[in-house]
Amino acid sequence: MKSRKNLVFIGMMGSGKSSIGSIVSKKLNLNFFDIDQLIENDQKMKISKIFEIKGEDAFRDIEKKITLNILKNKIGVIALGGGAFITRAIKNEILESHLSFWLNWNIDTLVKRIKNSKKRPLAVNSTKNELIKIIKKRSVIYSKALYKIDCENFTKQQIAKKIIDIYEAN
Repeated sequence: MKSRKNLVFIGMMGSGKSSIGSIVSKKLNLNFFDIDQLIENDQKMKISKIFEIKGEDAFRDIEKKITLNILKNKIGVIALGGGAFITRAIKNEILESHLSFWLNWNIDTLVKRIKNSKKRPLAVNSTKNELIKIIKKRSVIYSKALYKIDCENFTKQQIAKKIIDIYEAN
């Protein structure tokens, strides 16, 4: 393995963190950790149900605990949940010790992907304007990632190749 740092994918829900992360991990022969999936496994329920039953604050606490544990104890490719990088402790850990990749898309593309998605609690009842506001607000924070990967008009394989090329140059 080239680096002892994790490759961490950040970006909006629907940006391809899990699917592209999975491709990259296979090509680099690294373990893949999907934080949302790990949370669902840990809590034995879907994220939408966690939001519904426990609320967003409780979800963020669970997300923080699981994410920091993976970041500090595992080496591989990590797909964060869309809001995880907003949490200061997670963001600081990633920026200090890991390679971060922001999967950036045009706002219209993201809105089309996430509007009315039942599995995305923050999107399910949001208007287009509310989603645009969330995307713009989060983009300011996502922009702190080490690498910004512009994904528009590229296939998942091409995006994965861009990331692998950056990783191998480190």
